[in-house]
Amino acid sequence: MELGAFSVSLAVKDIAASAAFYKKLGFHDHGGDTAQNWLILKNGETVIGLFQGMFEKNALTFNPGWNQNAQALDSFTDARELQRNLKAAGVEFLSEADEASTGPASFMVLDPDGNPIIVDQHV
Repeated sequence: MELGAFSVSLAVKDIAASAAFYKKLGFHDHGGDTAQNWLILKNGETVIGLFQGMFEKNALTFNPGWNQNAQALDSFTDARELQRNLKAAGVEFLSEADEASTGPASFMVLDPDGNPIIVDQHV
């Protein structure tokens, strides 16, 4: 089961302060819009997302169809197929992708410790 690009999504209190801090660690802008309270930063292959007021907790994020540079892959496991596989394995969902749709889709599950896992397909 290929999950796609991986990043950590951080629920931050002050996006400007958080961005300044992570830039001191060597991260640079990779996407997003601080005016909309979200920013994607990258350092090498490591990707973090800063989200102010969007999430209650930090989360793991997977993007089927993307590599670590947010470039579309030629082939990948669609989010709806991942969802079907996880349902068959007995995983409970917080939100689900519309299985009748195509293209972009997302769903969310919790790991056994309550950590959110977001699967967010953009292609």
